[in-house]
Amino acid sequence: MTVGHRITVERSERHVRVVHGGEVLAESGQALVLRETGLPARYYIPPEDVRLDLLTPSDTRTHCPFKGTASYWSRPDAADLVWAYPDPKPDVAGIKDHLCFYEVEVR
Repeated sequence: MTVGHRITVERSERHVRVVHGGEVLAESGQALVLRETGLPARYYIPPEDVRLDLLTPSDTRTHCPFKGTASYWSRPDAADLVWAYPDPKPDVAGIKDHLCFYEVEVR
């Protein structure tokens, strides 16, 4: 970590739901919330709570120096809508294989 940069991962106490184009893509009471300096809180959802059958793997890969290399999935009308870290850095190991969407509902 660089000076002043902080990441925390903890179990969310909130229910998380992802709806895109009128379809529920994910719903979970077991999401993790990742808080990172300078970024909005992101909810990482276990794969068993995601409708992977509605997503298509993408060739996109990005690298974060704090979290590792992310893989992406798309919908026909939304490229790279969701991402996951299959081999995250040790400080965020808990998010391994959990999926994260840009827009979520939290209750």
